[in-house]
Amino acid sequence: MKQKDKKNKLSGAEGFDSYYSEIFGSRWNLLKSSLYGENQLTEFNAGGSESYFLDSASVRAAVTLPLKNARTVLDMCAAPGGKTIVLASCMEENAGLLANERSPERKIRLFHSVQNCLPENVKKRVNVICKDGATLCLAESNRFDRILLDAPCSSERHVLCDLNYLKDWSPSRIKTLAIAQWSLLSSAWRMLNVDGYMVYSTCALNPDENDNIIKKLLKKFDDVEICEPKISSDVSGFCNAVLPEGEKTEFGSHVLPDFCNGAGPLYFSLLHKI
Repeated sequence: MKQKDKKNKLSGAEGFDSYYSEIFGSRWNLLKSSLYGENQLTEFNAGGSESYFLDSASVRAAVTLPLKNARTVLDMCAAPGGKTIVLASCMEENAGLLANERSPERKIRLFHSVQNCLPENVKKRVNVICKDGATLCLAESNRFDRILLDAPCSSERHVLCDLNYLKDWSPSRIKTLAIAQWSLLSSAWRMLNVDGYMVYSTCALNPDENDNIIKKLLKKFDDVEICEPKISSDVSGFCNAVLPEGEKTEFGSHVLPDFCNGAGPLYFSLLHKI
């Protein structure tokens, strides 16, 4: 049996280890050890009745989206709400944010985050809805100056730390998720206004859900510009975390916990519609 075919047939913990060893090589054992470690959360106090606690890499991805002069902002897969809180806190006073979540149960958690973690003058400009992001583009009224797409992904950190998820893991899971991610990204791109900006992010380790999704966008559309993912909003008044830059990839940046003091994993890419 060919090595590639053998790898594709592996599943569970053995298959997981084989798959990611091939991607990261000798680094994998160190990276895997860091994934078992407790995720270091930072407090983000936006002025509501409660603070929101999230990974500093998630804050870094959200503040990558340039919000200056943006009037319409979409957080496309918004639950549980951390990045929504960051975006809402940074957007200009005449901007509005649409926070969408497909799952009704997760939408409830998103709504509570908005209500509890944002001050009155901000949360009144945030609208929480429950729709399938892949079909949002079908409505002509859904056009936005800025979009954050934090796509559902493999979330290998959670898989590795949950024996029930790990025993059911297989490479086919990645392929299925990549199809869903492409549906969301292509829908988001159609909704983005000309001269608009988008951040695509995941907490996945593998390139098929990260750079390779962006590569597919570049092949499909001729109006995509890849931008340097710089920090576009100052959130020092809301949190005191050091925001990780991550490692440069072909189309973005990847925050990995073995090199970023436990932050991540978090991949993000900044896109401009030219």
